Amino acid sequence: MRTAPAVRWWAPGDWNAFCGLALDNLGLFVIFSGLLIGVFGFPSDLVLRVMVPGTAVGVLLGNLLYTGLAVRLMRRTGRSDVTAMPFGLDTPSLFGIVFGVLGPAMLLTRDPVLAWKIGMGVTVAMGVIKLGCAFAGDWARRVVPRAALLGSIAGVAILLIAFLPALRIFGDPLVGVVSLVVLLAALLGGVRMPWGLPGALAAVLAGTVIFWGRWALGPDAGAPGPHPAITLGALGLALPLPTFAWLDALDATLPYLPLAVPFALATVVGGIDNTESAIVAGDEYRTRDILLTEAIATIAAGCCGGVVQNTPYIGHPAYKAMGARAGYTLATGLLIGVGAAVGVVAVLVRLLPEAAVAPILVFVGLQITAQAFLASPARHAPAVAVSFLPAVAALVLIQGGLLLGGVGKSAADLSDESRLAWGALLVLGNGFILTALVWGSALVAIIDRRLRVAAAVLAIAAVATLFGLIHSPLPGGAVFWPWAVASATPHALAGAYGIAASLLLLLGRGEP
Repeated sequence: MRTAPAVRWWAPGDWNAFCGLALDNLGLFVIFSGLLIGVFGFPSDLVLRVMVPGTAVGVLLGNLLYTGLAVRLMRRTGRSDVTAMPFGLDTPSLFGIVFGVLGPAMLLTRDPVLAWKIGMGVTVAMGVIKLGCAFAGDWARRVVPRAALLGSIAGVAILLIAFLPALRIFGDPLVGVVSLVVLLAALLGGVRMPWGLPGALAAVLAGTVIFWGRWALGPDAGAPGPHPAITLGALGLALPLPTFAWLDALDATLPYLPLAVPFALATVVGGIDNTESAIVAGDEYRTRDILLTEAIATIAAGCCGGVVQNTPYIGHPAYKAMGARAGYTLATGLLIGVGAAVGVVAVLVRLLPEAAVAPILVFVGLQITAQAFLASPARHAPAVAVSFLPAVAALVLIQGGLLLGGVGKSAADLSDESRLAWGALLVLGNGFILTALVWGSALVAIIDRRLRVAAAVLAIAAVATLFGLIHSPLPGGAVFWPWAVASATPHALAGAYGIAASLLLLLGRGEP
């Protein structure tokens, strides 16, 4: 009589992975809360006791489901080295929601509760869109080249997930650089930390001790910014109960709903990428299961007061290299979900300095970028590299918008020449993940001398451009009907893609 194989869902590597994934999510909560409270003036109680617990519901649910998928894969394959897919807040759309929905709604209405309801509605819409796209994931993974899949997310990894936190590191180098070096020494150099501490935990502890120790020395210790205030008053029950308050603000939400489309599609593409990344690392998950989980978790978060969508993280190879199994996702989900409900996450948001947490995001970005090149055929390396260009534009848009806003200006205040450059950045940066996927796929087909396939990809790009799915000239990256936009840019770009596709068809007439 045969018995089912033993399931080893926890291993020593889960400690390191738990610290990495949990601190990764906590770092995003720190940045998210800081932007809403410090930049846009949202009340701290609304952010820390409503938005954060609601958003954490998605992190809890998604990590629990991914833990279950990993255990099921262990039992089905008889392997004990299966690593669960990491799950958490989606970094690119976090910045998109803050700067494209919540921030503008707050500045326009001066009503933080209404802005919160709008954010909830957009989050629910993203989840519904992802739910509809989930069943095409396996087909897309078979059709789209690996270099395009991994390259499109590598651009996000190095330019948004790694570079933006790097600014936080060098904003407070005494804390950030020390934490970064400790983390890289532990996780990339294999250096053993004192007392056997996990590398991610050791790095954050080192930076946190320096941060608070410096303030203890007094105002002359060279600390940037005002003295931080820590209070345990944030502790307290803040249950993220289901609510349909977002239905009350549907009229105000409608102008922002088109933003949900590119953000949702981007995470669908990212989910496909991440599944491919996990398969390359040895764990054969079904794309449909991965995408359904992120859709359900996003809808649940939005219906409980959350304003940021969830997604599988792109760090699976990094966590597998740590020796993780399935325990780290279970522990992360419980820490974030339960911790947010009782106020622990709010306390940690105020306790952990951003510069000490940011190196974890830098590490994940480096790992994924490296994997995109290593896991793709060497001849496809240019296709991986070209996928970075749209993400560069998105990065400049984010930072440029922040700098302009800091001096009370907007893109409309730029000179004529500068305004043209800003318009080009908008066109290249809006829908950047999908643009990267298109460019990478087309270049792979060209490299492999499949010019008809490349022409078909460019023809799809032409249609997508007419609807604003890529290259939207609108400031928020909204989609539109081809006849409803005043700008001639989408038609010109669609024509350019169409002509290029036609030329490739002519050049490929001799193909078998």
